[in-house]
Amino acid sequence: MASKKKESWEWVKALVVALLLAGVVRYFLFAPIVVDGESMMPTLHNRDRLVVNKLDKPERFDIVVFKATETKDYIKRVIGLPGDTIEYKHDTLYVNGKPMNEKYLKPYKEQTKDGDLTYDFTLFEVTGKQTVPKGQVFVLGDNRRHSSDSRNIGTVDMDNIIGKATVRFWPLNDIGVVK
Repeated sequence: MASKKKESWEWVKALVVALLLAGVVRYFLFAPIVVDGESMMPTLHNRDRLVVNKLDKPERFDIVVFKATETKDYIKRVIGLPGDTIEYKHDTLYVNGKPMNEKYLKPYKEQTKDGDLTYDFTLFEVTGKQTVPKGQVFVLGDNRRHSSDSRNIGTVDMDNIIGKATVRFWPLNDIGVVK
């Protein structure tokens, strides 16, 4: 009887340790998220499931998840880092005056027959700031015509970034690293 009680106690301890480890990993290191909407198409689709890495500092062109409101998280691509100037002209992104190759937009640009995918703007026109402020980033959705992003909500405070989308694990036919 005592050995069964001891074995049960060992199982309970193992279960508690496993739950604590899972909680630590989910809260501090990685978290699953579900894409809600089409603002990141064609890169990500509605209902895709991703793993968000909470450890890495976001870099230009990384896809990040951030707190947009008290109840809503957004997923967008980092375009501008602190100190950057941003301009879009003739469907080309310019960061600090240099044209950038946005390879991830190629499928959408090829489908767009009625004008530019991204309308012309400068950082100052959409945010009232000459450069991306310290501790903030400028983000855009890949579906530029249908995305609520820094053009509407302003720059995003780095403290509001939950993490960087790193791996898509659903749907199964699209499993892989997010780019």
